[in-house]
Amino acid sequence: MKLFGFEIKRAAKPLPARRSFHAANTGSLYASWIPSNTTADIDIKKDLKSIRARSRELMRNDDYAIKFKRMVKRKVVGQKGVKLQNKAKDTNGNLDKKANDLIEAAYKEHCKKGMFDVTGKYSQKEFCKMVVGTLAEDGEVLIRTVKGYDNKFRIAYQLLEADHLDEQFSDVDRNIHMGIEFDEWDRPIAYHLYKKHPGNYGANRDTTRERVPAEQIKHLFIPSRISSTRGVPWMATAMTRLKMTNGYEEAELVGARIGASKGGFYTQNAEGDEYAGDTTINGTPANEITPGEFEVLPAGWDFKAYDPQHPNASFKDFMKVVLRGISAGLDVSYNNLANDLESVNFSSLREGKNEEKEVWQDLQTWLEDNLLNDQFSEWLEMALLTQQVALPFYKLEKFNQPTWLHRGFAWVDPYKDGLLNVLLNKEGLRSHTKILADVGEDIEEVYAELQKEVELRKKYGIETMSHAEIAKIITETIQFEESEDGNEEKN
Repeated sequence: MKLFGFEIKRAAKPLPARRSFHAANTGSLYASWIPSNTTADIDIKKDLKSIRARSRELMRNDDYAIKFKRMVKRKVVGQKGVKLQNKAKDTNGNLDKKANDLIEAAYKEHCKKGMFDVTGKYSQKEFCKMVVGTLAEDGEVLIRTVKGYDNKFRIAYQLLEADHLDEQFSDVDRNIHMGIEFDEWDRPIAYHLYKKHPGNYGANRDTTRERVPAEQIKHLFIPSRISSTRGVPWMATAMTRLKMTNGYEEAELVGARIGASKGGFYTQNAEGDEYAGDTTINGTPANEITPGEFEVLPAGWDFKAYDPQHPNASFKDFMKVVLRGISAGLDVSYNNLANDLESVNFSSLREGKNEEKEVWQDLQTWLEDNLLNDQFSEWLEMALLTQQVALPFYKLEKFNQPTWLHRGFAWVDPYKDGLLNVLLNKEGLRSHTKILADVGEDIEEVYAELQKEVELRKKYGIETMSHAEIAKIITETIQFEESEDGNEEKN
């Protein structure tokens, strides 16, 4: 096309822009996907109370939720609890054994039931179990430090549920958000707490608040985002599946029970005789089903069987799929949560245990960093001030060197893993301290126990095998097992 002698070209029609990420696509398939770019607290504030209440309901009534909470308590804290090993050193770099022994003995006394918390209900072990169990259930827990408390060490702790911290309470002028007062750097400086639990009714209901300085409160939760100032229940993503699974399982159970009874309905045509059976339910014929008993019906009556086929053939596989999704949301092994070891082999069991072991060890380390170290520091300060630990206060920093011995985790194959540890120790690649710590044992306690056993053996004239004899037995056992494994592969 020419205009005034110049060639005019039509502009090409622009191509529709394509999105770089498929996850940003729109359309009917994405209509239910409603994203949000608000802060974590805005999302949490709307739903926290509802999620927490539903999590508690599941923890009361759902078997898998209860199992999860018990797993958290057992795996993170364990039967023996968390043990202090203080590592204060002299200027020459050697451990100050005398000071460490004094501190460990006094701290052990402080951790006893009746001494550790203000109610007198919890030892330090049970206190920690309650903390991690509440974290799993509510997503957060409050711990108040009470200095000057009427006990030997003049310090104790108070557990408070997250309900004491009202997520709806905000004051822009005082920089209070979701019950927490912050400084200019968003560091908590105070907590505005209900004096009484707001869930109380009647005369006990009290909604007055008190401002508690942040140094008295430990607000424990695992943030989901940088902008999170409150925690959500750990089951949040799995709760819908848990509730639906509970209802589905109940429906299948009821259906199976009805199917096992194989009941039915009586029908009558117009010319039928009067039914002489039991008519106790609003005049409707109703007979109790008795095994091996048959009833002769009068003329005109018929029986229509009702025989629901439950559970259906796919019930087992369907439950496995759903429970695997729930396990992923809870970050635990499906086999442990569902008590299902039917299809596992050694390799899958080992991999599952090792993966889950890291989850529990991460939580143990988190508990050290966010609770145990702080509580020990507070206690040691008071113990030195009151001279319940007879050491100089000016050396507080030197004495404040806690390490923690957590519950260990059993090996999947104790025999082979034990041999590996022997080999690594012999080659100088793994210490006895680390080997014993992995199973929750203190090396000094083990050595002291072994020394006593040696003395007892000498006293009673009991002879034991030499190291060479033990090594010979181990070598012969390994060779025998290897030959057996070779024969099995050939066969």
